[in-house]
This record gives sequence, C-alpha cells and structure tokens, in this order.
Amino acid sequence: MTEDNKTAGDKPRQSRTGLTSTGARKASAKSTRSRAREFALQALYQHLVGRNDAASIDQFTRDLAGFHKADAAHYDALLHGSIAAAGELDALIVPLLDRKLEEISPVEHAVMWIGVYEFQHCLDVPWRVVLNECIELAKEFGGTDGHKYVNAVLNGLAPQLRPAEVEADRATGKARP
Repeated sequence: MTEDNKTAGDKPRQSRTGLTSTGARKASAKSTRSRAREFALQALYQHLVGRNDAASIDQFTRDLAGFHKADAAHYDALLHGSIAAAGELDALIVPLLDRKLEEISPVEHAVMWIGVYEFQHCLDVPWRVVLNECIELAKEFGGTDGHKYVNAVLNGLAPQLRPAEVEADRATGKARP
C-alpha cells in the first residue's frame, strides 16, 4: 500500500522514534535527569504560585506517579538549591528581561531558575544540554512562545556563567557567535 492509498483506519507513522506527534519526547525516552527537571519544575511552580515551603512541596512531589524514575539527587539539588538561591538567580535573570519579573509566567520563571542553577552548580552537564533541556521544559509546560523567552535569557547568561565552555563551542562552530 502506498502513501496515497492509505485507508482512514491506518495510523500515520511517526518519523522519529521517541517523539510524540507534537514533537515532544515520549515519557519512555526521557532520562532520569530530564524527569528530575520535570518534577523540579512542578515543585518550583508550587513554590512560586502557592508560596508553599520546600519541605511540603518535596514530600508531595515524591509521592507523584513516576517519581521513582527520576534522578532524586538531581531533583533535590534543583528544588532546594533554586529556592535557597532564588534572590541570586533572579538577580542574574532580571537584567535580561524586557518586562518586570512579576509579569513572567511562573512556569518560565521556574525553568529559568533551573537553567541558571544548573549553569552555576551542575558543571557536569554541558551548557548546551542545560539550554536544550530548559527549552524542552518550556515547550512542554509553558505558554505558546515561552520557550523562545527562556532560550533568549539563558542563551544570554551562558557566556557569563560558563565562559570557557561557550567560547570553546564558538571556536569550534558548535555555538552561535
């Protein structure tokens, strides 16, 4: 049967393994660290919106379905580290914003916290991986074009927070000048 002869009951094939029809990664294709970022994002959202304390949020999040598949240590670092360093993270983010921090979606705000925290404290994760993971989080959980905003802010901070790594990538053509 050719493409032109498909019947209505035939399902279209996905061109890339591990992706849904919208281009998002399937849950089965996600790494333990990607899952940790997702749970950390949900927890940080609760902190930003509900002003819940970290211990309560942590207890609630650990009981969510699928948490056992996440890197718990990375989740802990992102959640507790971001909340503890919130003022410092915001101080780095604010100069790159085109509006007041209070006008930023809590999802994008939390994603930026995760990105800046990882840039500063998770040096085993390449800066381009941090950037890509945060863009994916914003695409999956944020507003329509929120990922573009996250990309702009984190791409603007990368040379400041990971100068040697960014410069090495630029020198080899792996990053934009």
